[in-house]
Amino acid sequence: MSEKKNTSKIASRRNFIKTGAMASSFMIVPRHVLGGVGFIAPSDQLNLAAIGAGGKGHSDIVNASVNGRERVVALCDVDFSGSAAKTVKKFPKAKLYADFREMLDKEKDIDALTISTPDHVHGPAAKYAMERNKHVYVQKPMTHNIREARMLTQMARDQKVVTQMGNQGGSNPLLDMVQKWVDSGKLGNITKVEVWTNRPVWPQGGAMPKPDPSKKPEALHWDLWLGPSKETPYIPNIHPFNWRGWWEYGTGALGDVGCHLIDIPFRTLDLMYPTAAECSVSSVYSQMWTPDYHPKGCPPSSFITLNFDATERSKAPIVMTWSDGGIRPSHPDIIPADSDIGGSGSANGVLIHGEKGIISTNINDSSPLMPKLYLNDGTTEFGPEVEDMPEPEYGHQRKWVDACKAGFGSKEHKGLTSSFDYAGPMTETVLMGNLAIRSYMLKRKSGRNEEFYGRKKLLWDGENMKITNLEDANQFVTREYRKGWEM
Repeated sequence: MSEKKNTSKIASRRNFIKTGAMASSFMIVPRHVLGGVGFIAPSDQLNLAAIGAGGKGHSDIVNASVNGRERVVALCDVDFSGSAAKTVKKFPKAKLYADFREMLDKEKDIDALTISTPDHVHGPAAKYAMERNKHVYVQKPMTHNIREARMLTQMARDQKVVTQMGNQGGSNPLLDMVQKWVDSGKLGNITKVEVWTNRPVWPQGGAMPKPDPSKKPEALHWDLWLGPSKETPYIPNIHPFNWRGWWEYGTGALGDVGCHLIDIPFRTLDLMYPTAAECSVSSVYSQMWTPDYHPKGCPPSSFITLNFDATERSKAPIVMTWSDGGIRPSHPDIIPADSDIGGSGSANGVLIHGEKGIISTNINDSSPLMPKLYLNDGTTEFGPEVEDMPEPEYGHQRKWVDACKAGFGSKEHKGLTSSFDYAGPMTETVLMGNLAIRSYMLKRKSGRNEEFYGRKKLLWDGENMKITNLEDANQFVTREYRKGWEM
């Protein structure tokens, strides 16, 4: 078939998907009579693919397929010998690829993709797909750096593709309860938010492992795994999970769960770009008086402060703090001493402080949200401790698929809880914390001594993506890209 005829065929099928619901109302014979109960015509199905088929990528593409309602035509992974193997078993008819660029160039009838790779590949993969007018579902954090998030947010609008970030808790209906508490004015003016996590739960804070090509698994395409990162021989114990603790590939504890936790106050208070960021990080001493210095990696724990202007919902400027590595806020007097704050064991959580009380919630992934309202007058209101989840991950992937079929700008599209119009600015806010951490580690010679010159409050011009009082900090707004992987 010629390229022109093939393109026409794809366009016709996509148009049929978008108009199928309307057209079906005029059919004389119901489709289920022709094809049996539950029958879905092939032309009514999306052609789905996955970039990153193991780990979280497995549940993302399985949930997007909606129990076989949609067609999975291709899977891409740099190592099908690991957890991606069960995805291959689940979709035996899908074509397999190691390079997403090859997959997208060859499989032109792909309509939409899930992207569930290490953080450093999110941006390049999403860009390559959206340039080819594919709808994309991208795991959190949406991108590895702030510039990528801004770029993809605009690209989604320009290309008119339907997008969703994989912070599935954003589709949790219990967030409506938190939103009503905020909007009703029960807290009064809200001035402070505290967010914390027990992450990292992977090796972090030490020196980067030394390369050792002799230990590379035979099935792993290491060069493709590196993607936009600088070329380096195989590094043991990085793939498939421990990459999170290294700036070249991951985004630390903030990137791992910040898009679940910070999502709650960012969404309910209608926040936008922060105006300032500052941080401190823990020190590790392997010898007396001299702290270890590993700027290539994330610290074992950090404490970050972000400042936000007042919004219609907060009524006052907001100070948000983030702490990781198991460091959590002090227990508020208004909450009984024997009660957890945030989630179970107070391991992760959010406290929203107002002049009249506090809202406490758990992490917003697929864990029970456990929303609790405590008011100074003794009034309390609690959500359920155990949630009823009738479909996987609150239908986060399924809603994206439905929006893809309805089309850009549709009611379904506008109803998504984490399209890039929302997820982009929220991801930028999460990554501002990492910009502060990396600036905190900047060091230079000063006479006979060395000084850490980035340990200050950083002022952020969000519209122009620029730190205004420390030029060297702006290097962390973006990254260097390997040739062939530029953005």
